[in-house]
Amino acid sequence: MVPFLIDQNFRDLLVERGPIRSNVVDFPRDDKDRHFSSTYYIRNLSNGEKQDRKWLVYLDASNKVFCFWCKLFKEDGNKTQLATNGFKDWKNLSHRLRSHETSNEHITCMSKWIELEKRLQKNETIDKGVQEQINRVREHWKNVFLWIIVVVRTLAKNNLAFRGDNEKIYQERNGNFLSLIEMITQFDSVMQDHLHRIERNEIHYHYPCHKIQNELIQMLAGEIKSTIVKRIKEVKYFSVILDCTPDVSHEEQMSPVVRCVDVSTNQVQVEEFFLEFLKVDDTLRLTLFNILKDVLCTLQLDIGDIRGQGYDNGSNMKGKHKGVQKRLLEINFRAFYTPCGCHSLNLALCDMANSCPKAISFFGVLQCIYLLFLSSTKQWKVFKNHVEGLTLKPLSQTRWESHVESIKAIRYQAPQIRDALNHLANLGEPHNTKSEAESLATYEIENFEFLLGMIIWHNLLFVVNSVSKIFQREDMHIDVAIIQLKRLITFLEKYRETGFLDAMIEAKEVATLMEIDPVFCEKRVICRKKQFDENVSEEVTPLLQK
Repeated sequence: MVPFLIDQNFRDLLVERGPIRSNVVDFPRDDKDRHFSSTYYIRNLSNGEKQDRKWLVYLDASNKVFCFWCKLFKEDGNKTQLATNGFKDWKNLSHRLRSHETSNEHITCMSKWIELEKRLQKNETIDKGVQEQINRVREHWKNVFLWIIVVVRTLAKNNLAFRGDNEKIYQERNGNFLSLIEMITQFDSVMQDHLHRIERNEIHYHYPCHKIQNELIQMLAGEIKSTIVKRIKEVKYFSVILDCTPDVSHEEQMSPVVRCVDVSTNQVQVEEFFLEFLKVDDTLRLTLFNILKDVLCTLQLDIGDIRGQGYDNGSNMKGKHKGVQKRLLEINFRAFYTPCGCHSLNLALCDMANSCPKAISFFGVLQCIYLLFLSSTKQWKVFKNHVEGLTLKPLSQTRWESHVESIKAIRYQAPQIRDALNHLANLGEPHNTKSEAESLATYEIENFEFLLGMIIWHNLLFVVNSVSKIFQREDMHIDVAIIQLKRLITFLEKYRETGFLDAMIEAKEVATLMEIDPVFCEKRVICRKKQFDENVSEEVTPLLQK
């Protein structure tokens, strides 16, 4: 009979293996070069037989030996060192072991151990009922945590919010997490019983609170990050990609990405792994570089194994004297720097468009049309009633090539959008809305110059956007990037020769469909009044003449 409860893991260990013995080969030595030896585990009898001392255990941490049986079953009055604090007098160890194994206390503890061992094997100990209850509770919480982890993983995978306005079960606006838990109770009896116990206040710690959610998310993220780091270490060499952007709370965040070549499969492929978001106090060159070093040190990745680095075209990143790429090259000269091709293409396109006043005016009109319909639900309903296909989109502030999405809605639905503007102008709306809608419909969309610019920009941005998306693929190789750039250059050169004529034909087709004369509007010639001392033969220069 055992007068105490035994942990289930320890119980299984006792049944399967018995007392644990040390695997240490080189034992610590004292000042007289004496030490414990594994030969003490065997007792040599006078008749030549050998007896295994299963009860003897050596503890590595304290460099002491114990009697496992006496340590487990000792009485209150048993002050033997082998049963209490351990014994380490190696000179007298042999004598102490012989005297201990013949003592009454040791024999009593041995009989208790033999009885316990048999009962454990048959699962007939005095705490059998308690152990069964412990196992049931353990299985209950295991199932509860399984469902909670499934819900956490699902919400995190789909980037959905967890919490609502309160954190109470079966109340309104309690968020996605608790709503999913309530749904699961309709199909799982374990969760149903668990929530009923929460409602009856039978348990206090039920684990759906936000602290447990955050802890589970961190545990899952840590496990995923460990798996990623393990794969990176297997391939050894890798490249780093960095970018900083402010979040919704206007805090600057750095997103480090590691790219490596996976050679473990038959098909060699390039893989990218996002590691984590890091809060950045400032975007100075030295600060960003120190954060990069700290991340690699925390993940136990060797900075000497970096074979490439890629950033945007910001001066703090690409600076050739004190930029991040230069500081990394000073430590590892093999970390070849390559600026982001997509960002370089975006900057070139942005500079090209901003240098043309006509382009600035054209995209300003697109944004005005979008903002006019978006300013109220009534005006947006007018748009939906007239346009059934593509919807209007605002101009992107970061990716210039994505402006093609804003142009596409007007390019293929110009007549419908004009009708929506005319209908909006005829409604009894405020004067500013009426005048703006009438101006956009009459002087912009019905202008042949606007239609021609719409065709030209759609054709150009469509090709540029396709190349940009290819640049952002995970499996994009340098040779593919070079081929795409050559194709883009060839397209632009060809468009300069024949593209404008083709665009003119398309614009005339759209103008005919909208019943608009395919001619450019000529500006009125403004004549300045002659002064008495001016020469009459001087020609009058028209202003804003095309």
